[in-house]
Amino acid sequence: MKRQRWPLTVAVLLCCALGTAQAEQPDGLAAALPGGFTPNYRAIAERAGPAVVGIEVVGMRTPSALDWDPDNGLPALPFKGKLPFHGQGSGFIISSDGLVLTSAHVIQGARRITVRLGDRRQFRAQVLGIDATTDVAVLRVDAKDLPVLRMGRVDLLQVGDPVVTIGSPFGLEQSVSHGIVSAKGRALPGFAAVPHIQTDVPVNPGHSGGPLLDASASVVGINSQIYTFSGGYQGLSFAVPIDLALRVKDEIVAHGRMLHGYLGVTIQNLDLTLARAFGLGHPRGALVAGVEAGSAAEKGGLRAGDIITGFKGETLAHAGELTSHLGVALAGERVRLAVWRAGKALELVVPLDEALPLEGAQAPDLEPMSQGRQELGWSLRPLTVQERTRLGVQGGLWVEAVSALTAQAGLLAGDALLAINHLPVHSLDEVRRLLRERPLDAALLVDRDGERIYLPLALE
Repeated sequence: MKRQRWPLTVAVLLCCALGTAQAEQPDGLAAALPGGFTPNYRAIAERAGPAVVGIEVVGMRTPSALDWDPDNGLPALPFKGKLPFHGQGSGFIISSDGLVLTSAHVIQGARRITVRLGDRRQFRAQVLGIDATTDVAVLRVDAKDLPVLRMGRVDLLQVGDPVVTIGSPFGLEQSVSHGIVSAKGRALPGFAAVPHIQTDVPVNPGHSGGPLLDASASVVGINSQIYTFSGGYQGLSFAVPIDLALRVKDEIVAHGRMLHGYLGVTIQNLDLTLARAFGLGHPRGALVAGVEAGSAAEKGGLRAGDIITGFKGETLAHAGELTSHLGVALAGERVRLAVWRAGKALELVVPLDEALPLEGAQAPDLEPMSQGRQELGWSLRPLTVQERTRLGVQGGLWVEAVSALTAQAGLLAGDALLAINHLPVHSLDEVRRLLRERPLDAALLVDRDGERIYLPLALE
């Protein structure tokens, strides 16, 4: 889960029609239970658990004081350059041939992604695409006949309904928690394009990307953020609605990324005084404070002082709803806007521009599937005569720098690499040859401050 800072020193920990975004639907439980009934949590866990996965990532990332990610083990310290990280998150399977949904921030900066099923199987994942705007990522694993989750109806979900989540908080896989829906349509700072589902379900680092389930064990959201002062759960959790996520998934599968539409206006909410000043009986809609030159808004006839009261036939109660609608609108789409101008209602049809992709919107460049035949990205040099004498060895190499993969194995800069799979190493060429001969895994014998230990290096 990714952490960002909100105003007033509050931190955030990041943890469309359904008919246009179909996923496989296994036989499910009955429809959501009527009021007054307690959900069968055991049945929900048994039905949904097999399709919930743990996600392990390794990579290189530059930490900063404003971008600290406890899911991925980065310190909140100013730092120039990149450090290796090892992170964990959650996800869930939406097609039996290996499509997996998770949060975009879970895999940000990843060089290798491993998907772990509840039955202890694990697969290397390919990234089909990520969308930083909505915090949705789509992965694929090479497998067949996988268990899948049933997709739910966000429009039927109401405040007060019971919800359940399954995920890997702090790496504890297949953990089940429950709560209720606290609110719908929450626009959060930095993620105003998403009408989040707010719940009181305990969500913690490692839950990101996991499913939010209704009482019928159907997915209604993807766990994404929490509202926190401490970095852990403090009563407020937020999920990306599944209908929005599925629409993003469809665009990623078709085009490799979500082509977001862009209007080109600066908007604000209206209070009662502003509403009366513009001739509205009560505050509603989005007040246009500015129009970007050359934008779709300017070409479509919007002006500063207009109040957008409807989007594609849907009434807008406040400015955040317009942002949410635009967040899932497609580039080139012609949208119908209801506008209040100078005391009169009118309608404009505006073809949307394409929004510039946010940082992190491109799929990471993952390491090749068979690392045993590739360079590992570490930096080695032969030991000097003095170093060999001090260690009492005939050969060996000094580790000057580690990569994400070797850091995950536990290797540290300053270690002395003495052997691979029981065979002593004397040169870089010997290291490359031994790793080519055994591409699946390797046992590295290192000397660390006078102590000898073996480190397991998984290469597949």
